[in-house]
Amino acid sequence: MVGKISVGYQGWFSAPGDGAPIGGWWHWSRDRFQPPSPANTTIVSWPDVREYDRTYPTAYPNLGNGQPATLFSSYDQQTVDTHFRWMQQHCCDTAALQRFNPVGDEGPTRDAMAVKVRGAAERFGRKFYIMYDVTGWTAMQSQITQDWTTKMSAHTASPAYARQNGKPVVCVWGFGFNDDGRPFAPAPCLDVVNWFKAQGCYVIGGVPTYWRQGINDSRPGFAEVYHAFHMLSPWMVGRTGTLDGLDWFYANVNVADQADCAAHGIDYQPCVMPGDLSGGHRRHGDFYWRHLYNMVRVGAQGLYVSMFDEYNEGNQIAKTTETQATTPAGTGIRALDEDGTFCSADYYLRITADGGRMLKGQLPLTPVRPTPPVVSGGPPPTGNLAAGRPATASSQNGPFTAGNAVDADRGSYWEGATNAFPQWWQVDLGTSHPVSRLVLALPAGWEARTQTLSVQASTDGTTFTTLAAPAGIRFDPAAGNTVTVTVPTTAARHVRVTITGNTAWPAAQLAHVEVYASTTGTPTAPTAPGNLAVTGRTATSVSLAWTAATDPDGIAGYRVRRDGQQVASVTGTSATVAGLSPATAYTFTVVALDTAGTVSAPSNAVTVTTDAAAPTDLARGRPTTASSHTQAYGSGNVVDGNPDTYWESANDAFPQWVQVDLGAATTVGRLVLRLPPAPAWQARTQTLSVQASTDGTTWNTVVAPAGRVFDPATGNRVTLTATATSARYVRVRITGNTGWPAGQLSQVEVHSA
Repeated sequence: MVGKISVGYQGWFSAPGDGAPIGGWWHWSRDRFQPPSPANTTIVSWPDVREYDRTYPTAYPNLGNGQPATLFSSYDQQTVDTHFRWMQQHCCDTAALQRFNPVGDEGPTRDAMAVKVRGAAERFGRKFYIMYDVTGWTAMQSQITQDWTTKMSAHTASPAYARQNGKPVVCVWGFGFNDDGRPFAPAPCLDVVNWFKAQGCYVIGGVPTYWRQGINDSRPGFAEVYHAFHMLSPWMVGRTGTLDGLDWFYANVNVADQADCAAHGIDYQPCVMPGDLSGGHRRHGDFYWRHLYNMVRVGAQGLYVSMFDEYNEGNQIAKTTETQATTPAGTGIRALDEDGTFCSADYYLRITADGGRMLKGQLPLTPVRPTPPVVSGGPPPTGNLAAGRPATASSQNGPFTAGNAVDADRGSYWEGATNAFPQWWQVDLGTSHPVSRLVLALPAGWEARTQTLSVQASTDGTTFTTLAAPAGIRFDPAAGNTVTVTVPTTAARHVRVTITGNTAWPAAQLAHVEVYASTTGTPTAPTAPGNLAVTGRTATSVSLAWTAATDPDGIAGYRVRRDGQQVASVTGTSATVAGLSPATAYTFTVVALDTAGTVSAPSNAVTVTTDAAAPTDLARGRPTTASSHTQAYGSGNVVDGNPDTYWESANDAFPQWVQVDLGAATTVGRLVLRLPPAPAWQARTQTLSVQASTDGTTWNTVVAPAGRVFDPATGNRVTLTATATSARYVRVRITGNTGWPAGQLSQVEVHSA
């Protein structure tokens, strides 16, 4: 575990017909006995299923390329083997197999998954260990020890079972969390930890974010439990979705966590996350790399990636659909290119591999992610660029979809609508390449025919250039029904074949399309990017934009340099450089790279001074309390820095209040109150006042009661100014809400002025 990358492995997806004892669409659907659909789903991200031998049809609409929307089952051994092969290829050292209450109806399925994971780990040279999640497990104290003794401990005999300091590893996730699903008192939790230690195990604790302070998501009184573990792995999912948020946690939580662990002889294994794809947090890898960088520089002994296959929450690193072409049409499910930057399906696995190398000292500590969203650089590509890439078409006839022309089956084919020429078929190569040749084919046994076709290319998918003029192309079974079309070498990301006639059938037909790039010629450096300009700045970041460079081989991407050092790598013509110091001058330039890896001269230089530091939010991460809360919407959400999480009081029980303890009396002069910015939070007026206290007993009203409008058009944000007041405790008191019969706040910021 020390010096290793561990990944959380759910392995909990199932489908009818896969043989799983639990039956149905386990974890794919809310009602597992009905197929997944937009109205019956538990997932927010769509997996890339091209490498699974077997998938299962759903009730989702067809993919954007017309192919049926299918999903995998974790119960198929080939699925587990595929996942562990990806782990092997991308340096994921250890898989933490999630194990929930095994006494319930999922127990037999979880038992079988442990066997499947063990076999895959042994075959692919990975380690695995059991990670118990105690959520909702009321009889946990007695049943967890029985489960380990009678079932799970047997797997420690495997050479693939993870060990640390010679001891088999087991993790218990959920002790100390301040919510109704984990109501355990400290004593039974400590008993379980000590029991596992007595069995000779190395015990990891999956603990709350604020475990050390015993506030917000952590119950107080658990310090002895936390310090009993050999390793601590604090949870982070849902705590922030911004780079500034990650930096705040690094400075205000992680540094002190590491010091506390070191003082108690405990290994520190912080949670790192790629970001919620459905929430738009990922920033084509910047979010994940910042989290990896921060946790390596804090000195963590190991890293725990949340999660490998968590398509339910959108924070998976396993292969995910790249574009809407391979995502169910019209459903709003985000693909990896959701922010406009194309990312290969394996991109977050590749980032994980680099993060592991940085943890192990094989890669220098760097705030700049070394892995671009699409593999580029080096010699020009020589293989078929279209294989398995997203494909679209002007129309399709029944099951003869565009994707059939880029699969490995020469017998499958795309066919356009009948009697509706012209028709076109198109492939997205992912990034620009110097395209010089196409190979087109029909199924080998078909009779001869001539199709009148032309070839077009585009770098942006909008403006197309004709590479091959319309001509009659003969497909003859004597030549394998295969033809080669040579075109002038042209930079292209999107390649289109337009068909206007077919002598054997009144429709366009293609069974296979291969696209190849030029591999000859002396590389020419791209032109320098132009008109570099500053488009925005904050106290810690600068946003830049420039005009595109040009190159005969196509532009693969750009590198942003700050004072001569590379600080960002992007594929588009804009970038935001974060992690800067307030009120500091920086000089930036940009260079371009073509697909052969040749670097351009630098752009013009721009010098910019970052803004002065913003006023400090005195409430961030401080202890909170409230008059009441409903479900999981606790008071700690108002100080976690995440505008999407929120506190909500009991319904129909005004007045209600939420308060924050600033730790010591300080001057308070301004508050910023927020609700989640999502459009679903329509405008509402909450009648509220603000009270302050130095002792938590005697309160003074510093902002009088009034209706405050929270409007999504202005960010669902309200700023309140008070006469400068000395206060340790600040309370927001709510007596009415036109949008919901309860008090609601996602953030309470307290400032001195």
